[in-house]
Amino acid sequence: MNKKTITKKKKSKKSKNRFLAFLLYFTAFLLIFTLSSYFSYKYFIQEKELDVVAIKARINEETGIHIEIPIGSNTSDIAAILNDAGVVDKPLWFKFISKFNGYDGCYKSGKHIIDKALGYREIMEILCDNPITTTVTIVEGKNLKQIAHILDEKNLIDMDIFLEACGTEEFEYKFLEGVPDRKNKLEGYLFPDTYFFDPTSGPRSLIKKFLDNFNLKFKEDFYTRAKELNMSIDEIIILASIIEAETPNPDERPIVSSVFHNRLKSENPELKKLQSCATVQYVLYDTQNKMKEKISDNDTKIEHPYNTYLYEGLPPGPICSPGIAAIEAALYPDEESTYFYFVAKGDGTHHFSKTLEEHMRASETYQSE
Repeated sequence: MNKKTITKKKKSKKSKNRFLAFLLYFTAFLLIFTLSSYFSYKYFIQEKELDVVAIKARINEETGIHIEIPIGSNTSDIAAILNDAGVVDKPLWFKFISKFNGYDGCYKSGKHIIDKALGYREIMEILCDNPITTTVTIVEGKNLKQIAHILDEKNLIDMDIFLEACGTEEFEYKFLEGVPDRKNKLEGYLFPDTYFFDPTSGPRSLIKKFLDNFNLKFKEDFYTRAKELNMSIDEIIILASIIEAETPNPDERPIVSSVFHNRLKSENPELKKLQSCATVQYVLYDTQNKMKEKISDNDTKIEHPYNTYLYEGLPPGPICSPGIAAIEAALYPDEESTYFYFVAKGDGTHHFSKTLEEHMRASETYQSE
């Protein structure tokens, strides 16, 4: 065997060894890649069925990081927001996982609370869930300023901005037709209830939620009944607001309503003055930003269009947001009642009188206690 043949064999063997080494490395790489892909798939897809409620329960609302996703944000925008907030340190990796697992397009705008200790999958699950809402309960009898103050305290909106929007925004609802362009024109129409507000909502959106609820609760029969009474919807709400503010007692509301209806129909100018203490309290809140436990004679003499001790008939607008029971009482007063007066007994109920003399005696009895 000559040297050339031996050299060729050696070269052939080296080439074969190199090929085998390459094949071995390639196989190892392929195996590692396959296993990595498999476990990534297992980790990110097959086991991504997480209990988002349980995840959120582990987050402390005070120490958690509040993330706001603007409307129209894409995954790149969200990754940048999370990176800026210190929640995600690899935005590119976040985008890759998001696309790989089908999260793209599922993220919901709004406010979310995230914890730095959460994994990417858990963060994605939270961002795909409904954003946090703020629960607000408005009880019957709250006036517009009080409602605005509650929303402000809940960090939903600045009180002044909300009140300004209530006076300037235009809304088209059947029940608002005929409402004059007065100060606090939506007074009485922000329906009392428990609401779940999106913290990112603007003033118009917040107001609309109240008005939508009013529209839902104010039955079609109420419009018919108002016509039967020859009253506008606004007049019904004005009267209902006074009834709401005068008594929390459901059994008394139709009787209280009858007193005001009887006075409104009376030919006596003095009886046409409703002399409602609740309207004086509204005057005090409007002018002094406070109410009193008991109004004085001087309070009843305050010059104000809502003071029913000075002016005949209904005040220019509602004095609070009445509930359905008060609205129904305004629409359906006790038809058998011939009362013109009532006085608080101090126990949450009232004494009703037909004559001024009887009323004066009752007032002396209950007001002196």
